[in-house]
Amino acid sequence: MVHGKESAKETLLPSVLEDDDAEIQTEKLQLWEQRVSRTEVGVRGLKDQRLSPDGNVLDGGERECEVEEENEEERVISDEDYDTDLESGDREEGYDPTGQTSYMEACEALQVAPVSSFLQHMQKSELNMMHRGLGPQGTKALAVPLVTNTSVLRLNLRDNWMEGMGGAAIAEMLKENCYITEVDLADNNLGDYGARAIAVMLKENSTLMSLNLSGNHVTDRSAEHLGQALITNTKLQHLDLSYNALGDHAGQILGDCLSENTGLRSISLAWNCIRGRGAVMLANGLGGNIFLRRVDLSFNGFSKEGAVALGQALKENTVLEELNVSNNRIPPEGAIRLAMGLKANKTIKSLNMGRNPIQSAGCYGILRSIQENPDSAMETLDFLDITVNQDFEDLYAAVKEIFPSLTVNHGGKFGTFTKAKA
Repeated sequence: MVHGKESAKETLLPSVLEDDDAEIQTEKLQLWEQRVSRTEVGVRGLKDQRLSPDGNVLDGGERECEVEEENEEERVISDEDYDTDLESGDREEGYDPTGQTSYMEACEALQVAPVSSFLQHMQKSELNMMHRGLGPQGTKALAVPLVTNTSVLRLNLRDNWMEGMGGAAIAEMLKENCYITEVDLADNNLGDYGARAIAVMLKENSTLMSLNLSGNHVTDRSAEHLGQALITNTKLQHLDLSYNALGDHAGQILGDCLSENTGLRSISLAWNCIRGRGAVMLANGLGGNIFLRRVDLSFNGFSKEGAVALGQALKENTVLEELNVSNNRIPPEGAIRLAMGLKANKTIKSLNMGRNPIQSAGCYGILRSIQENPDSAMETLDFLDITVNQDFEDLYAAVKEIFPSLTVNHGGKFGTFTKAKA
């Protein structure tokens, strides 16, 4: 404004000096300075003035007061929004190794109700979630916290109807979890989709030791995937594939793979459809395996050909201790051929031939082979529901003198009847 004042003087002053005398000139100069001063005050006032909320003009003092109040409010808001180290430490939730928070979030995302039993037992070494009706979505939610859970070692999810999608979620979880050693997925309708996902997991997992896939509608279409997994995986020791729909093709695939497997100690293929060529190939695979201790082949269709192959396998195998081939339609000729392997075997302790049509002649042949093998380790022979004759009874008495600890169960002797209890 000083610069503007001087400019005005330079512009107006010459005309004034030319027309008026010194006195008039002085008065006009004073009037002009007053006008310029009022102009400066007016301009400064516009800058300092501001409108109130109701439209009235506030003077500079009111403006300064309100500006100070606004600054104070801004400082208060800023202080509330700002988190100090202490405050953030108070609000921050601690690390949860069980994953309860992630489980609740997963349930909300998948729109399923959280299972209180799961939340209550997440820190235990054994988690039993049988018959909970989780379904595919519930299983997915449950798998999320188990990825990082370090407490659960044994997981039982039997009968939850998780289907293939749920089985795939559990498989993905087991790829990451390195603490769980036992998993029961029986009766979950996994199908071939779930079985293939489990097979892929077995190629990567190195901690799982026991797996139950019983009653899951697994068919021959999963055989190759499972077979490759058994070759690759060396940590899994117990596998249950019972009550499925594995047939001849699966028998051939699994037979080849079992001969190369170095981890399994027990396997159950009970209640499947393995017969014919599949049964023979499976038996041949058992002959080449040097790690399996217990094998359950009950309720299949081995018949005579399978029994002959099993007899040969017993000659070659030097580690098998328990063999169950009950309910396999094995005839007397098959039992006698199987017995030939028992003459050379030194490790098998338990043989279950129950409910096969081997008749007394088949039972006699098997017992006779044990009598002729001084190195036999046999402790239990089971001929459930098969009747025997007196010749068998006499032979059994003679064998008991050689092997006092041997126990034989059978369906009774011809001509003898037990009186029904009242």
